Amino acid sequence: MRFTLATGNAHKVREVREILAGLPFEVATMQEAGFRGEIEEDGATFEENALLKARAVHAAVGGFVMADDSGLAIDALGGEPGIHSARFAGRDATYPEKIAEIRRRLEGVPDAARTCRFVCAIAVVRPDGSSFTVRGTVEGRIAREMRGDGGFGYDPVFLLPERGLTVAELPSEEKHAISHRGRALRAMVERLRAEGLHP
Repeated sequence: MRFTLATGNAHKVREVREILAGLPFEVATMQEAGFRGEIEEDGATFEENALLKARAVHAAVGGFVMADDSGLAIDALGGEPGIHSARFAGRDATYPEKIAEIRRRLEGVPDAARTCRFVCAIAVVRPDGSSFTVRGTVEGRIAREMRGDGGFGYDPVFLLPERGLTVAELPSEEKHAISHRGRALRAMVERLRAEGLHP
């Protein structure tokens, strides 16, 4: 089964391909499928943004299209950066700059109150234009310093208290097993299996 992945993020493409490895899916990027253009992500939720991306690419290339919208939600910041995670601290800010801004805003906040979660919503548009969404989350805490050189984005500051490690310190196999994206992709596979679209 071929899926067109509606993202230009090379890190996400690699993660999706790694997590779905061994399953009967061929993942093509939207560029490989021939989609060119920008998609305005102006939804109010992760699910709305994922559907916006998936539908825009589906309208151009058809077939099965999968899109995700993901981000970091920090309780002490009222859920920020949330759906604005990629544009937090300015559209051109690097992730170290975004993380520095988060740490600045959490200055003086005790460890117990630095709770957060990674959220990933995946939208699938089928060839007939119908769609569904699934969500995966993982709970954690904002670390006081960046640690680890694996992963990407906010991974170096996302602490898993039960492991005592940040996501960036995990081997990729362990990260995929517990990550928000891994959980959402497995929920997607189960939904497709229930529909008889995947053995």
